[in-house]
Amino acid sequence: MAYFAGLDVSLNLTSICVVDAVGEIIRELKVPSEAEDLVAALRPLAADLERVGLEAGPLSQHIYSALAEAGLPVVCVEARHMAQVLRAQTMNKTDRNDARGLALMMRVGLFKPVHIKSDRSQRLNVLLQARKVLKSKLLDIEADLRGLLKNFGLKVGKVTPKAFDERIRDLAAFDAFLAEVVEPMLIARNAMRRQYDELHGILLRVVKEDPVCRRLMTMPGVGAVVAMNFRVAIDVPSRFSRSRTVGAHLGLTPKRYQSGEVDWTGRISKAGDAMMRASLFEAAQVLMTRVAKPSALRSWAMRLAKRRGRKKAVVALARKMGVILHRMWADGTDFRWAAQEV
Repeated sequence: MAYFAGLDVSLNLTSICVVDAVGEIIRELKVPSEAEDLVAALRPLAADLERVGLEAGPLSQHIYSALAEAGLPVVCVEARHMAQVLRAQTMNKTDRNDARGLALMMRVGLFKPVHIKSDRSQRLNVLLQARKVLKSKLLDIEADLRGLLKNFGLKVGKVTPKAFDERIRDLAAFDAFLAEVVEPMLIARNAMRRQYDELHGILLRVVKEDPVCRRLMTMPGVGAVVAMNFRVAIDVPSRFSRSRTVGAHLGLTPKRYQSGEVDWTGRISKAGDAMMRASLFEAAQVLMTRVAKPSALRSWAMRLAKRRGRKKAVVALARKMGVILHRMWADGTDFRWAAQEV
């Protein structure tokens, strides 16, 4: 008889529920949220297991990979979709009941699967996230220094990153105590800047050696960071049957609500990878404002800006750039400056 398992994964413990083809509970237990413990708990039933489900979360990629390597039919499901399904249960919300609900959803096939990224994409994502964290903290320190000095009527103004330290020290020099306070912050900023430059150098090296990123960078406005972000976000281009769906996947298509006589279209959904969406938005702005060489893509965006406004044109251009980047990757072709159908 076919069995179906649901795993409710938390940081320390995982609740497991296994049901048969008619929904009867075969086994329930809790084990540590370690890959080897989960594999050991499910292995005795492996011959009869038809589907093992777990929700997408911080540990899901690691656990999914381990279960898949052990030959178990594991499926990672969309957490928000499953939460709506589980909310319809009349039971109290507990880890045990959530595992039961997951197992029952596996039995009836009522779930939305989530793509698990490849090992390379996961590693590149760590690089992107680490670089983003350091950049964010650098900007925070600089903003705080500007704010602290502004309390004394001292305005830093526009200054290059290299001249920032000298400018801060010059402004704080009027007061020995203030100069003593800002010095440790400047030292921390410089140390963080060196590490940020180290991570950025690693990113540039990886992009230089990656043929996919180099191809994506043939599009105007797309640099090393945007190319790597797109490579990580999409991971496997073949999982999108149509390039047009990439815009919705990245949250760059409008929301729509329809019920009876009500039918309205709102702003973009902002679903999916926020960092990738922000990168495409920046790339679109660069294409519209800094790229001098004319192209059909830029001309289309400028015409749209005249009709609908600049902000909407930038968002629409970001969506279109994402669609074209996917098609370039899927077809193995460089960017064509002539008009192209999207």
